[in-house]
Amino acid sequence: MNTPKSAAQLAEAEHLMQVYGQWSFEPESAKGVHIQCKDRELLDLYGGHAVAALGYSHPKLVAALENQANTLFFQSNAVALNVRAEAANKLAAFAPAGMDQVFLVNSGAEANENALRLAFKKTGRNKVVAIEKGFHGRTAAAGACTWGSEKWYAFPQTPFDVEFLPRDDVAAVSDHIDDDTAAVIVELVQGVAGAYDLNQDFVAAINSRCKETGAVLIIDEVQTGIGRCGTAFAAELYDVDADIITTAKSLGGGFPVGAVIANDKLAAVAGNGDLGTTFGGGPLACAMIAAVIDTIREEKLLENVQQQISFLKENCPVGPVVAVQGHGFLTGLVCDRPAKEVSAALLEQNILVGGSSDPNVVRLLPPLTLQKEHIEQLLTALAAIQ
Repeated sequence: MNTPKSAAQLAEAEHLMQVYGQWSFEPESAKGVHIQCKDRELLDLYGGHAVAALGYSHPKLVAALENQANTLFFQSNAVALNVRAEAANKLAAFAPAGMDQVFLVNSGAEANENALRLAFKKTGRNKVVAIEKGFHGRTAAAGACTWGSEKWYAFPQTPFDVEFLPRDDVAAVSDHIDDDTAAVIVELVQGVAGAYDLNQDFVAAINSRCKETGAVLIIDEVQTGIGRCGTAFAAELYDVDADIITTAKSLGGGFPVGAVIANDKLAAVAGNGDLGTTFGGGPLACAMIAAVIDTIREEKLLENVQQQISFLKENCPVGPVVAVQGHGFLTGLVCDRPAKEVSAALLEQNILVGGSSDPNVVRLLPPLTLQKEHIEQLLTALAAIQ
């Protein structure tokens, strides 16, 4: 992204495969919504790609991790654990009504893999419908459902048939979702695509057609879930009857964890041995899930997201920003020039933002703890861009 390379980049290059584009700044520590580098402090509106839900070094998260590490560092799913039960109970209570059964995994891609497995097992069908521009992960099944994955997929064939439904095309819904469709997988706000929020009528048509055909509706909330959109899950904004919700990223506040959340009917198709994971549902991850959900509730972070994003929208357009899309803290700033130019200009002013597959959209994925003063800092920086 930037040159020259940092000392850490040079050190990584010795033995780590060079598969990531990276910024050249080198974080030394982080606290709250700021990253401390050797020579400057950055306001982080990227959040480690939507992972740092509570920001950095949040005392409740640190305390929960330390307490669990000192109590029971690891045990497998071969034994029942109270900390695992607590995490599942809190996640089910946080999820939309009727989504009561949880399977804990390690990542969003793994969550989507298992959600798709459940759909095939439930229906016995052979096709998945995904949405153009959507992103669901880089593993075999999740990658097969990801728009544009042929550039990096590399497997000789996909494990099932996939059709891509044109985005926001209500008329095309019935043509694509039929009696051969095992599942429809949808990001209600397409993160990688630039925080693009799908049309309400389009989502309603998908919801209705899934009920008509018996296709399983999977809502991919890997980026949108756990409060990022100003609600516990984005599904609440669209009033959909999901069969399965997948989530990860913000779920552990920085600790690797993901989850499949299903209704009773879908969960019932999985018997002993049908799903499995070595590290999913480990004690440390479960302690993080409980701490993140508790903190979101206790600190009223859903309300905070709603307030801060309203303030941002009220003050746009500004500078190069001509429109705002997305929901909550999964926000796309639509620019009148290439997003990489705007991102570079903001970084020069010590503000870190994300990019997207849309060349004109800057993506904001900040911690849910972001305050009005930080939004004001962003607005001032945008206004200064010529």
